[in-house]
Amino acid sequence: MKLASWNVNSLRVRLPHLLDWLARQSPDAICLQETKLEDSKFPLDEIERAGYHCAWSGQKTYNGVAILSKFPTTNVATGIPGFVDDQKRVIAATLGNAGNALRIVCAYVPNGQALASDKFQYKLEWLAAFRNWLEDELRRHPRLAVLGDYNIAPSDEDVHDPRAWEGQVLCSPREREAFRRLLALGFKDSFRTLAPAQRSFTWWDYRMNAFKRDLGLRIDHILLAPDLASRCRSCVIDTAPRRLERPSDHAPIMAELESPAA
Repeated sequence: MKLASWNVNSLRVRLPHLLDWLARQSPDAICLQETKLEDSKFPLDEIERAGYHCAWSGQKTYNGVAILSKFPTTNVATGIPGFVDDQKRVIAATLGNAGNALRIVCAYVPNGQALASDKFQYKLEWLAAFRNWLEDELRRHPRLAVLGDYNIAPSDEDVHDPRAWEGQVLCSPREREAFRRLLALGFKDSFRTLAPAQRSFTWWDYRMNAFKRDLGLRIDHILLAPDLASRCRSCVIDTAPRRLERPSDHAPIMAELESPAA
């Protein structure tokens, strides 16, 4: 099974890129972030013609998340229970039947803007609520995968220039501690588990020719519960879409899991 995540930074603009990528890579499920579309504008017909069921939660101009799956989606839920938030940042769904059902969470973690800002405090509160909810989700769904744009580079190995980014938003100690608290629930960072020393990135600023200079951060992650992590055989970042005309500033990341019978 192939699971993928991609911050498309406007599904309206990037839909041709997405459809081409789905045809080329054929993931079983993909989580999208920053769709930036009201629900009524979601391109359901085009994505269904590509062979995918859809669950989505969006808003105009900002945020927005979606799960596309080759399997029907059930038990779709949006938001973090008990955390009042108008921003569309979380969607969860169950894929497959009861015998081999997989629970997927698609998350777009707040950016935080700057450490002294109210938006950074919102990010920390959001992450704390997210962690508490995932703890409960993991108890109810042991086959749980949490994919998305976390807006956190977990360690210096995930930053092109750790000294320049030291203490900055996306790389601050408090954000990294929040990420470690997610892992402490039992999740595994699929990319770092399989490539402990590799310096690869999922996001590059549009400015300063950052992509060509590989001035990036690894902030998009696929976290897997223990049962799934034990069957993860690869996790790769596909930089090809970042080379296209009018690309997203993020590249998709994809993990491949063996079937339970393997």
